[in-house]
Amino acid sequence: MKKIPALNNSHPVYNLKLGLVCVSSLLFSASYNMLIPELPAYLTSLGGARYIGLIIALFTLTAGVSRPFSGKLTDTVGRIPIMIFGTVVCVICGLLYPLLHTVFGFLLLRLLHGFSTGFKPTATSAYVADITPAKFWGTAIGMQSLFYSTGMAVGPALGSLIKMNYSYNILFYVSSVCALLSMLVILNMKETLESKQKFKWNLLQIQRSDIIAFEVLPAAFVVLLVYVSFGVILTLIPDWTAHLGIANKGMFFIVFTVSSLLIRFIAGKASDTYGRKILIIIGLVFLIVALLLLGMASSVLIFIIGAVLYGIAMGILSPSLNAWTIDMSLKHARGKAVATMYIALEAGIGLGALFSGWYYQGNIGNIPVVMYAISAIAFIGLLYMLIKKGKEA
Repeated sequence: MKKIPALNNSHPVYNLKLGLVCVSSLLFSASYNMLIPELPAYLTSLGGARYIGLIIALFTLTAGVSRPFSGKLTDTVGRIPIMIFGTVVCVICGLLYPLLHTVFGFLLLRLLHGFSTGFKPTATSAYVADITPAKFWGTAIGMQSLFYSTGMAVGPALGSLIKMNYSYNILFYVSSVCALLSMLVILNMKETLESKQKFKWNLLQIQRSDIIAFEVLPAAFVVLLVYVSFGVILTLIPDWTAHLGIANKGMFFIVFTVSSLLIRFIAGKASDTYGRKILIIIGLVFLIVALLLLGMASSVLIFIIGAVLYGIAMGILSPSLNAWTIDMSLKHARGKAVATMYIALEAGIGLGALFSGWYYQGNIGNIPVVMYAISAIAFIGLLYMLIKKGKEA
Protein backbone atom coordinates (compact mmCIF):
# COMPACT_ATOMS: atom_id res chain seq x y z
CA MET A 1 0.00 0.00 0.00
CA LYS A 2 1.28 3.41 -0.94
CA LYS A 3 2.36 5.40 2.11
CA ILE A 4 0.42 8.59 2.75
CA PRO A 5 2.78 11.58 3.11
CA ALA A 6 3.06 13.19 6.51
CA LEU A 7 0.82 16.19 7.18
CA ASN A 8 2.40 19.56 6.49
CA ASN A 9 1.34 22.90 5.09
CA SER A 10 2.87 22.54 1.61
CA HIS A 11 1.45 19.27 0.20
CA PRO A 12 -1.56 19.99 -2.09
CA VAL A 13 -3.73 17.38 -0.32
CA TYR A 14 -2.14 15.96 2.83
CA ASN A 15 -1.60 19.16 4.78
CA LEU A 16 -2.30 20.21 8.36
CA LYS A 17 -5.46 22.10 7.43
CA LEU A 18 -7.04 19.03 5.86
CA GLY A 19 -5.87 16.92 8.80
CA LEU A 20 -7.65 19.15 11.31
CA VAL A 21 -10.82 19.20 9.20
CA CYS A 22 -10.71 15.39 9.03
CA VAL A 23 -10.38 15.02 12.82
CA SER A 24 -13.21 17.48 13.35
CA SER A 25 -15.36 15.57 10.85
CA LEU A 26 -14.74 12.29 12.64
CA LEU A 27 -15.74 13.69 16.04
CA PHE A 28 -18.77 15.51 14.65
CA SER A 29 -20.00 12.43 12.80
CA ALA A 30 -19.50 10.22 15.85
CA SER A 31 -21.34 12.69 18.10
CA TYR A 32 -24.73 12.35 16.42
CA ASN A 33 -24.36 8.90 14.88
CA MET A 34 -23.72 7.27 18.25
CA LEU A 35 -27.34 8.02 19.16
CA ILE A 36 -28.97 6.41 16.13
CA PRO A 37 -29.02 2.70 17.10
CA GLU A 38 -30.53 3.39 20.53
CA LEU A 39 -33.05 6.11 19.70
CA PRO A 40 -35.87 3.79 18.49
CA ALA A 41 -35.81 1.92 21.80
CA TYR A 42 -35.50 5.17 23.74
CA LEU A 43 -38.51 6.69 21.96
CA THR A 44 -40.45 3.47 22.59
CA SER A 45 -39.64 3.72 26.31
CA LEU A 46 -41.19 7.20 26.27
CA GLY A 47 -44.37 5.78 24.74
CA GLY A 48 -43.72 6.94 21.19
CA ALA A 49 -43.21 3.66 19.32
CA ARG A 50 -45.52 4.75 16.49
CA TYR A 51 -43.30 7.76 15.82
CA ILE A 52 -40.11 5.80 15.13
CA GLY A 53 -40.13 6.92 11.48
CA LEU A 54 -39.88 10.54 12.65
CA ILE A 55 -36.55 10.01 14.43
CA ILE A 56 -34.64 10.40 11.18
CA ALA A 57 -37.32 12.26 9.21
CA LEU A 58 -37.48 15.25 11.59
CA PHE A 59 -33.69 15.40 11.80
CA THR A 60 -33.35 15.47 8.03
CA LEU A 61 -36.25 17.93 7.65
CA THR A 62 -34.46 20.75 9.46
CA ALA A 63 -31.15 19.73 7.95
CA GLY A 64 -32.69 20.11 4.50
CA VAL A 65 -34.57 23.32 5.26
CA SER A 66 -31.43 24.91 6.69
CA ARG A 67 -29.28 24.16 3.63
CA PRO A 68 -30.12 27.35 1.69
CA PHE A 69 -29.21 29.36 4.79
CA SER A 70 -26.00 27.45 5.42
CA GLY A 71 -25.03 27.73 1.76
CA LYS A 72 -25.58 31.49 1.70
CA LEU A 73 -23.85 32.06 5.04
CA THR A 74 -20.92 29.84 4.00
CA ASP A 75 -20.44 32.07 0.93
CA THR A 76 -20.78 35.33 2.92
CA VAL A 77 -19.93 34.96 6.62
CA GLY A 78 -17.29 32.28 6.08
CA ARG A 79 -16.61 28.56 6.29
CA ILE A 80 -15.26 28.41 9.87
CA PRO A 81 -18.16 30.21 11.65
CA ILE A 82 -20.71 27.94 9.97
CA MET A 83 -18.77 24.79 10.89
CA ILE A 84 -18.62 25.99 14.49
CA PHE A 85 -22.34 26.76 14.58
CA GLY A 86 -23.17 23.22 13.42
CA THR A 87 -21.09 21.65 16.18
CA VAL A 88 -22.55 23.96 18.83
CA VAL A 89 -26.04 22.69 17.97
CA CYS A 90 -24.86 19.13 18.65
CA VAL A 91 -23.34 20.17 21.99
CA ILE A 92 -26.56 21.81 23.16
CA CYS A 93 -28.88 19.03 22.00
CA GLY A 94 -26.76 16.38 23.71
CA LEU A 95 -27.20 18.26 26.97
CA LEU A 96 -30.95 18.71 26.50
CA TYR A 97 -31.97 15.11 25.69
CA PRO A 98 -31.73 14.02 29.37
CA LEU A 99 -33.88 16.98 30.45
CA LEU A 100 -36.87 16.38 28.16
CA HIS A 101 -38.73 13.18 29.07
CA THR A 102 -41.82 13.43 26.85
CA VAL A 103 -42.42 12.23 23.31
CA PHE A 104 -43.07 15.82 22.22
CA GLY A 105 -39.86 17.05 23.83
CA PHE A 106 -37.85 14.27 22.19
CA LEU A 107 -39.29 14.95 18.73
CA LEU A 108 -38.69 18.69 19.17
CA LEU A 109 -35.03 17.98 19.94
CA ARG A 110 -34.71 15.78 16.86
CA LEU A 111 -36.05 18.72 14.87
CA LEU A 112 -33.49 21.09 16.40
CA HIS A 113 -30.64 18.57 16.19
CA GLY A 114 -31.00 18.50 12.40
CA PHE A 115 -29.61 22.03 12.15
CA SER A 116 -26.20 20.56 13.03
CA THR A 117 -25.84 18.56 9.80
CA GLY A 118 -27.62 21.32 7.92
CA PHE A 119 -24.67 23.63 8.60
CA LYS A 120 -21.37 21.89 9.33
CA PRO A 121 -21.03 19.52 6.32
CA THR A 122 -21.92 22.31 3.88
CA ALA A 123 -19.17 24.56 5.16
CA THR A 124 -16.73 21.64 5.52
CA SER A 125 -17.02 20.62 1.85
CA ALA A 126 -16.54 24.22 0.72
CA TYR A 127 -13.50 24.57 2.99
CA VAL A 128 -11.91 21.38 1.65
CA ALA A 129 -12.41 22.61 -1.92
CA ASP A 130 -10.86 25.97 -0.98
CA ILE A 131 -7.65 24.46 0.39
CA THR A 132 -7.18 21.89 -2.39
CA PRO A 133 -6.24 22.34 -6.08
CA ALA A 134 -9.13 21.43 -8.39
CA LYS A 135 -7.39 18.39 -9.89
CA PHE A 136 -7.14 16.83 -6.41
CA TRP A 137 -10.72 17.51 -5.24
CA GLY A 138 -11.78 13.87 -5.46
CA THR A 139 -8.76 12.75 -3.44
CA ALA A 140 -9.22 15.39 -0.74
CA ILE A 141 -12.95 14.84 -0.43
CA GLY A 142 -12.35 11.10 -0.32
CA MET A 143 -9.96 11.59 2.59
CA GLN A 144 -12.34 13.88 4.48
CA SER A 145 -15.29 11.55 3.90
CA LEU A 146 -13.14 8.63 5.07
CA PHE A 147 -12.83 10.27 8.48
CA TYR A 148 -16.50 11.25 8.47
CA SER A 149 -17.49 7.67 7.74
CA THR A 150 -15.14 6.44 10.46
CA GLY A 151 -17.26 8.48 12.85
CA MET A 152 -20.30 6.76 11.42
CA ALA A 153 -18.76 3.41 12.33
CA VAL A 154 -17.26 4.30 15.70
CA GLY A 155 -20.29 6.34 16.78
CA PRO A 156 -23.04 3.67 16.65
CA ALA A 157 -20.75 0.99 18.08
CA LEU A 158 -19.66 3.24 20.93
CA GLY A 159 -23.22 4.39 21.51
CA SER A 160 -24.55 0.86 21.87
CA LEU A 161 -21.70 -0.07 24.24
CA ILE A 162 -22.37 2.98 26.41
CA LYS A 163 -26.08 2.18 26.59
CA MET A 164 -25.42 -1.49 27.36
CA ASN A 165 -23.03 -0.64 30.21
CA TYR A 166 -24.31 2.70 31.50
CA SER A 167 -27.46 4.63 30.57
CA TYR A 168 -29.16 6.78 27.97
CA ASN A 169 -28.16 9.94 29.81
CA ILE A 170 -24.45 9.04 29.74
CA LEU A 171 -24.84 8.33 26.02
CA PHE A 172 -26.30 11.79 25.44
CA TYR A 173 -23.53 13.48 27.45
CA VAL A 174 -20.77 11.63 25.59
CA SER A 175 -22.39 12.73 22.32
CA SER A 176 -22.23 16.34 23.52
CA VAL A 177 -18.56 16.02 24.52
CA CYS A 178 -17.60 14.63 21.09
CA ALA A 179 -19.28 17.60 19.41
CA LEU A 180 -17.45 20.00 21.74
CA LEU A 181 -14.10 18.43 20.83
CA SER A 182 -15.01 18.71 17.14
CA MET A 183 -15.55 22.43 17.62
CA LEU A 184 -12.30 22.96 19.54
CA VAL A 185 -10.25 21.35 16.75
CA ILE A 186 -11.32 23.96 14.18
CA LEU A 187 -11.81 26.94 16.49
CA ASN A 188 -8.58 28.76 15.53
CA MET A 189 -8.26 27.63 11.93
CA LYS A 190 -7.70 30.28 9.24
CA GLU A 191 -10.74 31.34 7.23
CA THR A 192 -10.52 30.64 3.47
CA LEU A 193 -13.34 32.86 2.22
CA GLU A 194 -11.70 35.87 0.60
CA SER A 195 -14.53 38.42 0.89
CA LYS A 196 -15.81 37.61 4.35
CA GLN A 197 -18.70 39.67 5.77
CA LYS A 198 -19.87 40.20 9.32
CA PHE A 199 -23.08 38.40 10.16
CA LYS A 200 -26.20 40.51 9.70
CA TRP A 201 -29.76 39.36 10.20
CA ASN A 202 -30.68 40.35 6.66
CA LEU A 203 -28.36 37.60 5.44
CA LEU A 204 -31.07 35.20 6.62
CA GLN A 205 -33.43 36.63 4.02
CA ILE A 206 -33.39 33.92 1.39
CA GLN A 207 -34.24 34.77 -2.21
CA ARG A 208 -35.36 32.18 -4.71
CA SER A 209 -31.94 32.39 -6.35
CA ASP A 210 -30.25 31.47 -3.04
CA ILE A 211 -31.94 28.08 -2.71
CA ILE A 212 -30.86 25.96 -5.66
CA ALA A 213 -27.66 25.93 -7.72
CA PHE A 214 -29.17 24.70 -10.98
CA GLU A 215 -25.77 23.91 -12.46
CA VAL A 216 -25.36 20.95 -10.06
CA LEU A 217 -28.85 19.42 -10.43
CA PRO A 218 -27.62 16.30 -12.29
CA ALA A 219 -25.49 15.32 -9.29
CA ALA A 220 -28.24 16.31 -6.85
CA PHE A 221 -30.74 14.03 -8.64
CA VAL A 222 -28.49 11.00 -8.26
CA VAL A 223 -27.75 11.92 -4.64
CA LEU A 224 -31.49 11.97 -3.94
CA LEU A 225 -31.98 8.48 -5.36
CA VAL A 226 -28.94 7.08 -3.55
CA TYR A 227 -29.76 8.43 -0.11
CA VAL A 228 -33.36 7.18 0.00
CA SER A 229 -31.70 3.89 0.90
CA PHE A 230 -29.75 5.49 3.74
CA GLY A 231 -32.96 6.83 5.31
CA VAL A 232 -34.37 3.33 5.25
CA ILE A 233 -31.17 1.86 6.69
CA LEU A 234 -31.11 4.31 9.58
CA THR A 235 -34.77 3.60 10.39
CA LEU A 236 -35.09 -0.16 9.96
CA ILE A 237 -31.65 -1.73 10.32
CA PRO A 238 -31.59 -1.60 14.17
CA ASP A 239 -34.76 -3.74 14.32
CA TRP A 240 -33.59 -5.98 11.44
CA THR A 241 -30.31 -6.51 13.30
CA ALA A 242 -32.12 -7.53 16.50
CA HIS A 243 -34.41 -9.86 14.52
CA LEU A 244 -31.36 -11.73 13.23
CA GLY A 245 -30.12 -12.24 16.80
CA ILE A 246 -27.29 -9.67 16.82
CA ALA A 247 -27.10 -8.03 20.26
CA ASN A 248 -25.22 -4.86 19.27
CA LYS A 249 -27.59 -2.82 17.12
CA GLY A 250 -24.65 -0.83 15.82
CA MET A 251 -23.08 -3.89 14.17
CA PHE A 252 -24.35 -3.03 10.69
CA PHE A 253 -22.90 0.46 10.91
CA ILE A 254 -19.53 -0.91 12.03
CA VAL A 255 -19.33 -3.38 9.14
CA PHE A 256 -20.61 -1.11 6.39
CA THR A 257 -18.44 1.82 7.43
CA VAL A 258 -15.25 -0.19 7.93
CA SER A 259 -15.73 -1.68 4.47
CA SER A 260 -16.10 1.83 3.04
CA LEU A 261 -13.02 3.37 4.67
CA LEU A 262 -10.27 2.35 2.25
CA ILE A 263 -12.72 2.42 -0.67
CA ARG A 264 -13.52 6.11 -0.03
CA PHE A 265 -9.89 7.10 -0.36
CA ILE A 266 -9.35 4.96 -3.47
CA ALA A 267 -12.64 6.04 -5.07
CA GLY A 268 -11.92 9.74 -4.62
CA LYS A 269 -8.51 9.36 -6.23
CA ALA A 270 -9.90 7.13 -9.00
CA SER A 271 -12.60 9.68 -9.82
CA ASP A 272 -9.84 12.28 -10.32
CA THR A 273 -8.15 9.91 -12.77
CA TYR A 274 -10.95 8.10 -14.60
CA GLY A 275 -13.88 10.51 -14.21
CA ARG A 276 -16.87 10.72 -11.92
CA LYS A 277 -19.36 8.91 -14.19
CA ILE A 278 -17.72 5.48 -14.27
CA LEU A 279 -17.19 5.50 -10.49
CA ILE A 280 -20.81 6.48 -9.84
CA ILE A 281 -22.07 3.70 -12.14
CA ILE A 282 -19.93 1.12 -10.33
CA GLY A 283 -21.14 2.40 -6.96
CA LEU A 284 -24.78 2.15 -8.00
CA VAL A 285 -24.32 -1.47 -9.09
CA PHE A 286 -22.87 -2.34 -5.68
CA LEU A 287 -25.72 -0.45 -3.99
CA ILE A 288 -28.44 -2.38 -5.83
CA VAL A 289 -26.86 -5.75 -5.04
CA ALA A 290 -26.34 -4.79 -1.39
CA LEU A 291 -29.98 -3.78 -0.90
CA LEU A 292 -31.24 -6.98 -2.51
CA LEU A 293 -29.02 -9.07 -0.21
CA LEU A 294 -30.16 -7.16 2.88
CA GLY A 295 -33.77 -7.82 1.90
CA MET A 296 -33.07 -11.53 1.46
CA ALA A 297 -30.99 -11.82 4.64
CA SER A 298 -32.18 -14.84 6.59
CA SER A 299 -28.85 -15.37 8.32
CA VAL A 300 -26.14 -13.27 9.93
CA LEU A 301 -23.72 -14.16 7.11
CA ILE A 302 -25.92 -12.78 4.32
CA PHE A 303 -26.63 -9.72 6.46
CA ILE A 304 -22.91 -9.08 6.94
CA ILE A 305 -22.18 -9.53 3.23
CA GLY A 306 -24.95 -7.05 2.46
CA ALA A 307 -23.45 -4.61 4.95
CA VAL A 308 -20.00 -4.97 3.38
CA LEU A 309 -21.33 -4.34 -0.14
CA TYR A 310 -23.39 -1.39 1.10
CA GLY A 311 -20.23 0.07 2.59
CA ILE A 312 -18.36 -0.38 -0.69
CA ALA A 313 -21.23 1.24 -2.58
CA MET A 314 -21.43 4.30 -0.33
CA GLY A 315 -17.65 4.48 -0.14
CA ILE A 316 -17.56 4.88 -3.92
CA LEU A 317 -20.63 7.08 -4.32
CA SER A 318 -20.14 9.60 -1.53
CA PRO A 319 -16.80 11.17 -2.57
CA SER A 320 -17.55 10.80 -6.29
CA LEU A 321 -20.91 12.57 -6.07
CA ASN A 322 -19.47 15.25 -3.80
CA ALA A 323 -16.56 15.90 -6.16
CA TRP A 324 -18.90 15.89 -9.17
CA THR A 325 -21.00 18.56 -7.46
CA ILE A 326 -17.95 20.76 -6.86
CA ASP A 327 -16.79 20.19 -10.47
CA MET A 328 -20.01 21.75 -11.73
CA SER A 329 -20.18 24.51 -9.12
CA LEU A 330 -19.38 28.18 -9.66
CA LYS A 331 -16.47 29.40 -7.54
CA HIS A 332 -18.36 32.34 -6.03
CA ALA A 333 -21.34 30.08 -5.17
CA ARG A 334 -19.59 26.96 -3.98
CA GLY A 335 -21.47 26.95 -0.68
CA LYS A 336 -24.81 27.11 -2.50
CA ALA A 337 -23.77 24.27 -4.79
CA VAL A 338 -22.80 22.04 -1.88
CA ALA A 339 -26.00 23.05 -0.07
CA THR A 340 -28.04 22.01 -3.12
CA MET A 341 -26.44 18.58 -3.07
CA TYR A 342 -27.15 18.26 0.65
CA ILE A 343 -30.77 19.35 0.19
CA ALA A 344 -31.13 16.40 -2.16
CA LEU A 345 -29.30 14.16 0.31
CA GLU A 346 -31.54 15.16 3.23
CA ALA A 347 -34.65 14.86 1.07
CA GLY A 348 -33.62 11.33 0.12
CA ILE A 349 -32.91 10.33 3.72
CA GLY A 350 -36.13 11.93 4.95
CA LEU A 351 -38.29 10.30 2.29
CA GLY A 352 -36.68 6.93 2.93
CA ALA A 353 -37.22 7.24 6.68
CA LEU A 354 -40.83 8.39 6.34
CA PHE A 355 -41.75 5.73 3.80
CA SER A 356 -40.10 2.90 5.68
CA GLY A 357 -41.47 3.97 9.06
CA TRP A 358 -44.99 4.29 7.63
CA TYR A 359 -44.87 0.90 5.87
CA TYR A 360 -43.00 -0.97 8.59
CA GLN A 361 -45.39 -0.41 11.52
CA GLY A 362 -43.44 -2.86 13.67
CA ASN A 363 -44.05 -5.79 11.29
CA ILE A 364 -40.64 -7.34 10.71
CA GLY A 365 -41.92 -9.10 7.59
CA ASN A 366 -42.32 -5.75 5.85
CA ILE A 367 -38.60 -4.94 5.94
CA PRO A 368 -37.60 -7.10 2.92
CA VAL A 369 -40.32 -5.41 0.82
CA VAL A 370 -38.89 -2.00 1.66
CA MET A 371 -35.37 -3.14 0.76
CA TYR A 372 -36.51 -4.40 -2.64
CA ALA A 373 -38.38 -1.14 -3.28
CA ILE A 374 -35.34 1.04 -2.61
CA SER A 375 -33.15 -1.20 -4.76
CA ALA A 376 -35.52 -0.32 -7.62
CA ILE A 377 -35.07 3.38 -6.82
CA ALA A 378 -31.29 2.95 -6.97
CA PHE A 379 -31.74 1.21 -10.34
CA ILE A 380 -33.39 4.39 -11.68
CA GLY A 381 -30.20 6.24 -10.74
CA LEU A 382 -28.13 3.65 -12.59
CA LEU A 383 -30.23 4.04 -15.74
CA TYR A 384 -29.86 7.82 -15.55
CA MET A 385 -26.06 7.61 -15.38
CA LEU A 386 -25.91 5.05 -18.20
CA ILE A 387 -27.89 7.20 -20.61
CA LYS A 388 -26.36 10.51 -19.53
CA LYS A 389 -24.16 12.11 -22.15
CA GLY A 390 -21.77 15.04 -22.08
CA LYS A 391 -18.68 15.93 -20.11
CA GLU A 392 -20.33 16.95 -16.83
CA ALA A 393 -19.47 13.60 -15.31
